[in-house]
Amino acid sequence: TGPLFYLCPSLADASQHQLPEMTNGSTVAEFLLLGFSDIRELQLVHAMLFLLVYLVALLGNLLIVAVTTLDQHLHSPMYFFLKNLSIIDLCYISTTVPKSIVNSLTSDSSISFLGCVLQLFLVVLFAASEFFLLTAMSYDRYAAICSPLHYELIMNKTACIRMAAASWFGGCLFGVLLSASTFSLTFCGSNTVQQFFCDAPPLLKISCSEIHIAIDVSVAAGFVLDAICFIYIILSYVFIFSAVLRMPSSEGRTKAFSTCLPHLTVIIIFLFTGAFAYLKPPSDSPSALDLLVSMFYTVVPPTLNPLIYSLRNRDLKAALGRILKGTFPLHPLWDKMSVSMYQ
Repeated sequence: TGPLFYLCPSLADASQHQLPEMTNGSTVAEFLLLGFSDIRELQLVHAMLFLLVYLVALLGNLLIVAVTTLDQHLHSPMYFFLKNLSIIDLCYISTTVPKSIVNSLTSDSSISFLGCVLQLFLVVLFAASEFFLLTAMSYDRYAAICSPLHYELIMNKTACIRMAAASWFGGCLFGVLLSASTFSLTFCGSNTVQQFFCDAPPLLKISCSEIHIAIDVSVAAGFVLDAICFIYIILSYVFIFSAVLRMPSSEGRTKAFSTCLPHLTVIIIFLFTGAFAYLKPPSDSPSALDLLVSMFYTVVPPTLNPLIYSLRNRDLKAALGRILKGTFPLHPLWDKMSVSMYQ
């Protein structure tokens, strides 16, 4: 049967999507995305698996958004950030997976030029926003565990809204910078993107522009900021784990570790797979590793986050039970956030 990973269309089909040279330099009107296989049966298997993953992510994140909105007991900084994370994850996975499913079902892997621009912009926007928000969530945990007496003052409603807004704005800024710098390049040769969605590294590989200072500067600036955020997250968790180990209650230590370790694990997987995809030398041909790595920073986090934060969280389970029973608290508790979950 040959290797599992191929370009979805045949060479003849691909050539039909190529455009002739233009008078003002060569360009393309659409791109071809990488398929997981050129075998029809495997295309359908891929579509069904991606559809299952997408439905799990959709249901999990929508459930968290609904529960944290409807139950006033969860109107607190921790769940405010969690709701924003679920909204980002919903948008993030919806940017790449549905298009890949449609491509597999129709055996048509084309995406328009403007569609590719929009997809790259949204992928960068939501990926950067998620990482910035994860940084804010680590600060929330640091304040809750290391400064419990000042927690309500530090994480007041205004501060939380500003942190969330800064995460969204920072993601939008990087989305504009990276997509604008990427598509300022000239695409005059192959229009086959060696990825199942439009991403900067595979687009840069098929560009015929030899000078791409703008995109290099954008990527470098992004990694410097990500490195600063990651160092801050690590330092926060050093203080957090130091404080947790001094807790007299073994149950409190268990709760704190069960809350913080999954959060840290998601951050590490998300950051390092994304860094690997952007920093590794480009290969001459697509590989299974490239597709697998890209899934770890585009598909896995939005799917795992709701499972990590809901299945291991008693407050969310209790809130879901109250909603199903039709019993809702009648008073907001934003400024009455307790850190008893860590004690």
